[in-house]
Formats: sequence, structure tokens, C-alpha cells
Amino acid sequence: MTAWQRVRTTAHLYLVGIRRRMVLGARAALVDGDRVLLLRHTYMPGWHFPGGGVEPGETAEQAARRETEEETGLRVEGPMTFLGLYLQVNEATNRDHVAVCVWRAHSVIHPFKANGEIAEIGWFAFDALPAGVNPGTARRVAEIAAGTRELPGLW
Repeated sequence: MTAWQRVRTTAHLYLVGIRRRMVLGARAALVDGDRVLLLRHTYMPGWHFPGGGVEPGETAEQAARRETEEETGLRVEGPMTFLGLYLQVNEATNRDHVAVCVWRAHSVIHPFKANGEIAEIGWFAFDALPAGVNPGTARRVAEIAAGTRELPGLW
């Protein structure tokens, strides 16, 4: 790609991003037998998978790995299974896409300590999720437990 093509492409993608304002996030479903790791944020209600935004130059898998380590102190290991890409539509957004990556192995990097972002983490049985679990998270856990995928891909 020439320098001029890079400038034009960068400008085009920047302007498209401003106009469309699409967001890509990644979530990590850590599974241990018939249990899944969930966390509770300090700034929004419910229990969720660890995760966050995909940064420029980062894949969804890399983002899910990074966010998991930052938020929980756990490092995901082994092969990743891609569960799916879901559109999150709620009162705050209709432009948020969430990629869900599943891992079945992890190691402890450092013990979890509650902080300004994450209030608590916990392991929960597929059939005994905590009160207040995010509905989209609950649907993804059910998909993982059943080995199926709900369509049409809404969070």
C-alpha cells in the first residue's frame, strides 16, 4: 500500500467509525467442569463474563485474554473455542457487538482483590447462576452447557 493509500484508508476508516460508532467487545467464558467464572462490576448491575473492548491492533481473543487477566488475576490457557458474535441491544446501545471466547483451562497469576472496577468474582454451577446474572450472560452459559448456539445472535 502506498503512503497516499494509507492516508486515504486511515481517513476513510476514521470517518466511518465516527458515523457508525460501532463497538467491538470480547468476553471470556472460563469453564471448569460444570462451573463458569463470573464477575460483578462496581459500575453496572449484574454478573458477567470477564471482558472489555477490543483495542486497535488487537484480536478479540487477545482482548478476552488481556481483560481476563486484568480483571480476575487468572490467565486463560490452552485452546480457545469461539462461541459466537452477538449484538447487544439495550437502553444504552444498539451498536455493541460482543465476541465470546471459551476456555477450559487457566492458571492463577495473582489472587483476586476487589478494586474500583470489579467488586467480586466467583465460580458458579451452570444450573445455579447467581441472582442478578445478566440475561445475555445467562443465555451464553446455557449455550455452553448444552453445546448449542441460540440464533439470531442477540446478546
